[in-house]
Amino acid sequence: MMSKTVTRKLLGSMCGLQTPRLTYCQTAVTASRREKEMIKSRELEKEELRPLYMDFQATTPMDPRVLDAMLPYQVNYYGNPHSRTHAYGWESESGMEKARKQVADLIAADPREIIFTSGATESNNMAIKGVARFYKAKKKHIITTQTEHKCVLDSCRVLEAEGFDITYLPVKTNGLLDLKQLEESIRPDTSLVSVMTINNEIGVKQPIKEIGQLCRSRNVFLHTDAAQAVGKIPIDVSDWKVDLMSISGHKIYGPKGVGALYVRRRPRVRIEPMQNGGGQERGLRSGTVPTPLAVGLGAACEVAQQEMEYDHKRISMLAKRLVQKIMAEIPDVFLNGDPEQRYPGCINLSFAYVEGESLLMALKDVALSSGSACTSASLEPSYVLRAIGADEDLAHSSIRFGIGRFTTEEEVDYTAEKCIHQVKRLRDMSPLWEMVQEGIDLKGIKWTQH
Repeated sequence: MMSKTVTRKLLGSMCGLQTPRLTYCQTAVTASRREKEMIKSRELEKEELRPLYMDFQATTPMDPRVLDAMLPYQVNYYGNPHSRTHAYGWESESGMEKARKQVADLIAADPREIIFTSGATESNNMAIKGVARFYKAKKKHIITTQTEHKCVLDSCRVLEAEGFDITYLPVKTNGLLDLKQLEESIRPDTSLVSVMTINNEIGVKQPIKEIGQLCRSRNVFLHTDAAQAVGKIPIDVSDWKVDLMSISGHKIYGPKGVGALYVRRRPRVRIEPMQNGGGQERGLRSGTVPTPLAVGLGAACEVAQQEMEYDHKRISMLAKRLVQKIMAEIPDVFLNGDPEQRYPGCINLSFAYVEGESLLMALKDVALSSGSACTSASLEPSYVLRAIGADEDLAHSSIRFGIGRFTTEEEVDYTAEKCIHQVKRLRDMSPLWEMVQEGIDLKGIKWTQH
């Protein structure tokens, strides 16, 4: 039997509901909408301190060494890098080409294979639409996964409207792609496979090398969105047999507004340009290359190569510390994604019986993001968490913690302590948590309107 307190809380929480049946997510609709409105952007008060930054998957602060490399090109070396008739142009071109080599060295590529873009979104669009449209006379099939970044999925949707056939492969519950299923999906008319290296939401690392070998053996091009992987794990595009790779500047402590696309020269990959004009970047991406941004991307890549081993060890230690502290103090906390095949700096945890948006509100002095992509109109959980088969209530209770180069032990400890305190507080307010403590199986209950 339920206690009177639990019954009273439940009846109170059900008041005003119009639907005959009730799920855990629906009980939180009103609260979540209200919290969403409260999370709206606002200016900090005069004496208010900025929150700690724990959202390194969204963006990273610029490394001071990157800024040092960029400044001369913002002030003194301001020539157009495509001006061939005077020293101003030559200076800028020299800086741009040095940056191209720095980017290429980080992924073991030839500098001539690097195309500067405005970021990974443009690189993904160029790679997917460019390959599809160039080879469309003979091949009209593309394969991707259900957990890709939005810009990959949306590019595929556009191609579908143009008459291409797209296969969206599911992933296993650990977030990894089933290679056998991929092999069975490849057809004679498949032109491209696009699989993300490291997932931006749950941090799982796909077996790109094995996928590359499979694609090469079947004469299919492989594109990978490596925005979250470049500079964080060792990458060798020849060893991995990757044909196209997207890179972002602001994910590797570089400037925003710049990225790159690696396009293999041998065996040659042809792409149809999306942007036409002066024929810069081997005719694939017309427009003046912004030298300061390109120089910043190059410097960020060089710094990443120098710091990679140290950063990886330190971030792994901090991530382990955060997860162990939280899981030691709170029961029913789940790590989303494979525990081994992952980048340690991206930690996605689900806190059962807690609404993700409520927890974000409670942790307002830590900059985090919710794995739950709720909007005020829809309480649909993140499509990535849905794809790995997470229960809807757990998908709604997920938070992504991002750890990076400048994260300190004190910040990790503070975040863990605040998180533990707030999860306990929110659970104490939850009638569902009280029912679980009394041994009631929530999944066995048929919710009806009272």
